[in-house]
Amino acid sequence: MSKIYFQGTYGAYSHLAALSIEPKSEIFPCKTFDECFLKASKDSNSKIIIPESNRITGNIGIEYLIFKYRLNIYSEYFQKIEHNLLALPGVKVSDIKDVYSHGQALSQCSKFIKKNNLIEHVRADTAGSAEMVSTTKNKTKAAIASSLSAKTYNLEIIKKNIENEKGNLTRFLVMGKDIRQPDFKDKKYITSFLFKLKSKPAALYQSLGGFAINGVNLTKLQSYPEKNSFDSFFFLCDLDGHIEDTKVQKSLEELGLHCQDFHVLGVFEADKQREK
Repeated sequence: MSKIYFQGTYGAYSHLAALSIEPKSEIFPCKTFDECFLKASKDSNSKIIIPESNRITGNIGIEYLIFKYRLNIYSEYFQKIEHNLLALPGVKVSDIKDVYSHGQALSQCSKFIKKNNLIEHVRADTAGSAEMVSTTKNKTKAAIASSLSAKTYNLEIIKKNIENEKGNLTRFLVMGKDIRQPDFKDKKYITSFLFKLKSKPAALYQSLGGFAINGVNLTKLQSYPEKNSFDSFFFLCDLDGHIEDTKVQKSLEELGLHCQDFHVLGVFEADKQREK
């Protein structure tokens, strides 16, 4: 049986995503993202599921690990994020003084927190906050977390869907050590890669010309400083299309002429959510 690792504790949104994608896998929590990447880089029978970005609050901040470990991306999955206020059974919203959660979850529920005059406390993750509320047995404390966390830690959902904006999604990546890619068929694909340019003026402008000429759409282009440097950058990029498509190949060949480092991270089917 294959293993799948996620960052956080049982009941986290990453755990929920793992259950949706691979319910038959053995699912294990890790304390840090680094630990997830390290485990998968040593064992080809394991995968990791990692939140990469959120529709409202943007990047999660794991790009440096993608660059460091260079695991292969097998698929993307858009998880609907529905935040709930969890507390001990029988507690009312008016009883609660303190609310605990991950910083992003707190900011995504800021209107509800303000309206109810709750004091917010930032913690490492949502599910860990639910676990803490469950063990402290204090009726004035609540957590913002998933419905899975409520089940996992025997808490009650005091108020459902308290996020500021409905339709919030987090994009997860499923990654692993082995290289796998789907056959090129009549489907929508994403090719994900990273590159580092040769140090010369207008290098980025020149390197992207091939995509414009060949009509290839870039859906993501982000720059990150290399470790211990502010003048050397690598770029993480997603494009619409399969690497075996002639247009994509020509674009990447053109890009390669300007690169000091180039690495394909994965080719995978685009999630249906992209069409909505």
